[in-house]
Amino acid sequence: MLRSTRVVTPTGVRPATVHVADGRIVEVLPHAAPAPAGARRVELGDDALLPGLVDTHVHVNDPGRAHWEGFASATRAAAAGGITTLVDMPLNSVPPTTTVPHLARKRAVAGPKVLVDVGFWGGAVPDNLAELRALHAAGVFGFKSFLSPSGVDEFPHLTRAQLAAVLDELAAVDGLLLVHAEDPHHLASAPPASGPRYADFLASRPRAVEGEAIAALIDAARASGGRVHLLHLSSGEALPMIAAARRAGVRITVETCPHFLTLAAEEVPDGATEFKCCPPIREAANQDLLWQGLREGVIDCVVSDHSPSTPELKTGDFGTAWGGISSLQLGLPAVWSAARARGHDLADVARWMSTAPAALAGLTAKGAIAPGRDADFAVLAPEQTFTVDAARLHHRNRVTAYAGRTLHGVVRSTWLRGTRIAQDGQPSASAAGRLLTRR
Repeated sequence: MLRSTRVVTPTGVRPATVHVADGRIVEVLPHAAPAPAGARRVELGDDALLPGLVDTHVHVNDPGRAHWEGFASATRAAAAGGITTLVDMPLNSVPPTTTVPHLARKRAVAGPKVLVDVGFWGGAVPDNLAELRALHAAGVFGFKSFLSPSGVDEFPHLTRAQLAAVLDELAAVDGLLLVHAEDPHHLASAPPASGPRYADFLASRPRAVEGEAIAALIDAARASGGRVHLLHLSSGEALPMIAAARRAGVRITVETCPHFLTLAAEEVPDGATEFKCCPPIREAANQDLLWQGLREGVIDCVVSDHSPSTPELKTGDFGTAWGGISSLQLGLPAVWSAARARGHDLADVARWMSTAPAALAGLTAKGAIAPGRDADFAVLAPEQTFTVDAARLHHRNRVTAYAGRTLHGVVRSTWLRGTRIAQDGQPSASAAGRLLTRR
């Protein structure tokens, strides 16, 4: 039993005692409820008990680029940050998860190493249309695609005609397509990124690059009747278009990321390519629009898009540096720090970072402190602050845009199916996670 004065439940934050047995939540009892005979009670005091976070956008890169990140290091970082479930993207591993044998290889590599539960997205690329149903049957949670170059040669992007064909194929099995929406023609016509100035990089990926691709995605989803999920929305200008599409019956969900909600273009120093990602971190006024989208429910999820690389690839030139933000361990305090300043509570954060991502992937045992769910928890000291020290991160390569920032919210411990897997920033040594498949 875990008892706290602040338990984040689907009906709000309240004092409660959570009864756990055999890895599942049995019931959520009043705070003063006596412990059943033989039960062990863990007293959390005023630390908040949240459902374990579910991060559905993580690039683990293993096998093939495990020197960028690997399942052992990624899941240790996840556990230290309050994440109990992650879903791995089909790139930048080699081979990518675009066939059933490639999925089997990835599962074989991951299985002995994972500290948290791990599922897998498949990939939709130009030459694997005939593989999609087999991957769906093999248990991937959906399919990732790009509408512009992905940055790695082994995962090419879809043309609009190929996008339509993929959506038709997936609609037949009610499969989910996740889309990196940037338009290649707008990218080609924008000034190329080069040099150390962040302003020049931002100009190379204007809002219209996202807007044009999102409009095309909405049209394709409407024509197919299929389910689509918009990855890492960075442009607030697209929100009215998305909201209108939903009202018209288009089956589209949306995510954004901690870096878009907490970092602003105006504060990125020249040469600081740890801030580079695609689509880019935009201006503070645009960030306000994203927060409005969260408040209004147009944006469903907040997930990391943890996309690490070796430090050598983060050159001082925004044109040549690898694009990706490493934030797996820091997402919860980063988002909570900004959310509390904007009047949101922990129930909002749990909905964005646990409940909604779990629903997106169909993980019905995850995402809430409620009877019958897995006993996955993050224990957070919401008022406590800390300064980010990259040396204390568990990512394989400790490069982060959050270095030196003071954040609210210290993750005290993380629990997976009733077993503590991290305490005070130190993950357990045992690989307690499981590999998950779509049900």
